[in-house]
Amino acid sequence: MKRNKKQPDQGGLKERIRQLLRNPNYRPLDKVELSKALRWPSDQRAELREALRELETAGEIARIRKDRYVLPQTADLVTGILQVHANGHAHLLSETPGVKDVFISAPNLGTAMHSDKVVARLMHEGREQRRGGAQEARVIKILERANDTIVGTLQSSKNFFYVIPDDPRLQHNIYVKPEPKGAQVGDKVVVRFEEWESRHVNPEGEVIEVLGPAHAPGVDMLSIIRKYQLPMAFPDAVEREAEKIFETVHPDEIARREDCRGQFIVTIDPDDAKDFDDAIHVERLARGWRLGVHIADVSHYVRPGHPLDREARKRGNSTYLADRVIPMLPERLSNGICSLKPGVERLTFGAFIDFDESGKIRKARFARSVIKSAARLTYRQALAILEDRPVPATPNYERGGKVHLDAKPVPLNVTPELRERVKLAWELASLLRKNRFAAGSLDLDFPEVKVWLDDQGRAVRLEKMDNDISHQLVEEFMLAANEVVAKALKDRKIPTVYRIHEDPDPDRLADYRELAISYGFRAGDLTQRRELQRLLAATRGKPEEYALKLGLLKSLKRARYATDPVGHYGLAKVNYTHFTSPIRRYADLLVHRALAGEKLGGVGAVGEIAAHISTTERTSADAERDSTMLKKMEFFQRQLTARRPEEMRAIVVDVRSYGLVVELPDCLITGLIHVSSLPDDFYQFDSTRLRFVGRRKNKTYQIGDVLQVIVSRVDAYKRQIDFVPVK
Repeated sequence: MKRNKKQPDQGGLKERIRQLLRNPNYRPLDKVELSKALRWPSDQRAELREALRELETAGEIARIRKDRYVLPQTADLVTGILQVHANGHAHLLSETPGVKDVFISAPNLGTAMHSDKVVARLMHEGREQRRGGAQEARVIKILERANDTIVGTLQSSKNFFYVIPDDPRLQHNIYVKPEPKGAQVGDKVVVRFEEWESRHVNPEGEVIEVLGPAHAPGVDMLSIIRKYQLPMAFPDAVEREAEKIFETVHPDEIARREDCRGQFIVTIDPDDAKDFDDAIHVERLARGWRLGVHIADVSHYVRPGHPLDREARKRGNSTYLADRVIPMLPERLSNGICSLKPGVERLTFGAFIDFDESGKIRKARFARSVIKSAARLTYRQALAILEDRPVPATPNYERGGKVHLDAKPVPLNVTPELRERVKLAWELASLLRKNRFAAGSLDLDFPEVKVWLDDQGRAVRLEKMDNDISHQLVEEFMLAANEVVAKALKDRKIPTVYRIHEDPDPDRLADYRELAISYGFRAGDLTQRRELQRLLAATRGKPEEYALKLGLLKSLKRARYATDPVGHYGLAKVNYTHFTSPIRRYADLLVHRALAGEKLGGVGAVGEIAAHISTTERTSADAERDSTMLKKMEFFQRQLTARRPEEMRAIVVDVRSYGLVVELPDCLITGLIHVSSLPDDFYQFDSTRLRFVGRRKNKTYQIGDVLQVIVSRVDAYKRQIDFVPVK
């Protein structure tokens, strides 16, 4: 039998290339010259080409004239992901630590599109700096298209068909050639791009799938799934492996584990949750508390390299759309043997943390264990217990997110011990929360809006879900577990993935400071954490709170996964990772394996996984946000269609020359009241005080005003909603 040649270590080769290009005496070399400089075997040139291609795509190196390779910064080049705005301009979000984001005007984008990975050259001719000090650049190369397909609505002119992209950040319509067979004007379709070489002509493409009429039930969510290329089904090999997993815990496995079945352990989750992957147990000690955080031991069932593992790694995480969950693991695991349902034995990985009376961590240990949850609580039920109110029954949903009027709620048996345990848990959690903010953690909690759907998947109700003390209780315990696990792995020097949030760019914080001042808030040096905390506290409960919190999030760097434990800026934690949700996040599964002493591979290999799951997380977050927005728009469109618009409370959060920007706090959506819709007068814009003043009656509209409004227009293409005041 012919033996395969030993494959070269790509990670080692890449590091050798990096070191060569970082050498102060390095001069730009092409592939052949690089091969000689590295003394790379001539019969393994393919591996060298592949390493160079991967480094270039990752933005770590760049190709200049005559196909010579350099570090990007030495040639005034920046590599990153394009974030295109609705006005057509963009920012290039740098992926290189220490390199600032740059501004790219619409004409300098070339044929690059939103979310493409590109190389841009910094501009030194003419105006270099924009407001806030942002450097300008122009795209010179597209490294990686975000998508080779787009989803949109088919339209036609007199001479040709074209597709309007669903994403308003994609600025160009796509001409369709040849005539799309089987598609009708108004259908949602998937278009595959052809090569697009000039920004001065529209891109062209071919319809490869017809999703159905734009307003047909389910087509909106199918459009989201296709847009983000989310998987619809598991491969056969994955389903076969899942089917072989027993639905009950084997006694031999119980004997090998720490037995926690006698402890009073509970889960607290949303009303319609199906997978329960975290449970808690709190007890009083003589001088402090003991917290047990019990997490589903997914790593026992999902083994490295097996089909289940490969698919979970590929997906990276579960995605929660408005009408469905696209899970990381098959239902047999996620809703079955790995779900910590009450009254049944489940395998867990436990973090046991002892706190002193001040809430400081004294010690932590970890063990593979077995539990039997005593109760499954919803957040509403836990809140009712904490507030000494009657405890509601658990709603019975056949499918997550759908409203089933004939489904009877399930009553909860609220025993005295359950009440005592929940209140004891909040006693500890509230102390941990107080300590966390005292240490500098930022209050970036946002309320969410739950879109309730009927049996046809149509939006029938919007419900604001506040981050109340029941949510905070669970949050603090999960943060504590994530922190102690990260510290243990760092101390052991075990390669793993950490959840990191790097310090913000001072220039971005300076821009944010100007925004806060424009809203009338006093803001000092926001690079000082205490000053930033003070500003956030000042906005609490104010009309501008949501807009300013959102503005701050945009000014901060995005949290991601990495192999270097640099800490978490937003949480003010030196050590942080993700340990508590392995049913829905691959990162947590890797952390479980590392904590159990399993080798994940070298830092390079783990780093590639970290980059991949950071990308899948961003994709899922964008898809989830899109799906919720579509359903919110559908909710208002149905009101217009039925001619029964509902009065809603709106707060003016900005004043522009053309109208009032309003936030509807009960459904967290932003819309516009056009100046022509303001009643009973002719209104003039006061640009100095940011308000409208009535010419005859002197009535004013300004930031902070509270109005009652009804919807007047929904623009599905621009994702915009207009409102009018109720007279």
